[in-house]
Amino acid sequence: MYGLLRREARVIGPSPTYSTHSSAEGAHAGQAPVTYRLDPDNNWYPDLDDLRLSIKYNPTISGILIINPDNPTGAVYPERILREMIQIAKEFDLFVICDEIYNNIVYNGQSTRPISDLVGDVPAISMKGISKEVPWPGSRCGWIEVYNADKDELFSRYIQSILNSKMVEVCSTTLPQKAIPKILSHPLYEGYLRDRIARYEKFSNIAYDLLKKVPGLKVNRTNGSFYMSVVFDRSRLNQRQTLPIENKEVRQMVEELVAPPSVSLDKRFVYYLLASTGICTVPISSFCTEERGFRITFLEQDEQEFLKIFQTIASSIEAYLIS
Repeated sequence: MYGLLRREARVIGPSPTYSTHSSAEGAHAGQAPVTYRLDPDNNWYPDLDDLRLSIKYNPTISGILIINPDNPTGAVYPERILREMIQIAKEFDLFVICDEIYNNIVYNGQSTRPISDLVGDVPAISMKGISKEVPWPGSRCGWIEVYNADKDELFSRYIQSILNSKMVEVCSTTLPQKAIPKILSHPLYEGYLRDRIARYEKFSNIAYDLLKKVPGLKVNRTNGSFYMSVVFDRSRLNQRQTLPIENKEVRQMVEELVAPPSVSLDKRFVYYLLASTGICTVPISSFCTEERGFRITFLEQDEQEFLKIFQTIASSIEAYLIS
């Protein structure tokens, strides 16, 4: 979708953001991605003033990307925020792309609305799929829904170029396309999804309750998808911090990897955490942001193992920050 835009047409996306979006948008333009800030001090909600000013002073911006529920932060945007973002798009004559792959995975009493309910006459695209809901490895079947293509000639031509591009592809997702209606309408599916969401909700609260007590962190409760992003107080990180690593060869490798100026400070932490505990997280700096922290998933299904993992993360962070 990004590659079919004119090279000078930019889509502003969130920061932090899912790296496939930021990489593809930046690649199509041959420049760094253009972004608006998600605020870790406000539930990871979009900084709407930053969004508006970024658009106002960058006339190349043609569209706004919204990821809701969000990856990597786990934020769920309330209706009022979505309406404000759509109003900004309308004011500056932009189209909207809304990645809604996690739209049916929302919990902790939160709610949101699909972009189709709110977009009015603003040209928009919703990205949807089954890869996060349906336990079917290899069936990454996705699709787009298009709204108001008839209301803007340029947008209509853009959508037609997407359709033309799809027509020349030689692979097909026919099998999942045929199976999706049968899966989603199956009498056991609703209960299956409800049970999964309940587990994510329980685990999100376990993780939040453990990590919010750790000094030096900004922690927001995950309310959608199955990710959590945690940010360090930047003043608490430095190039001298370590964790104990028993294996001498591994320790030597990590020390070489983190030797300045090769990695960001959060990537340094991630390396030490992995080598010291075996727990793998992703540095938040990998998601097109100036924040420093890490993203982790809630995909572990054993509750006791999950509890152990996050207890270990919490104690490791405390040890790392005072080392």
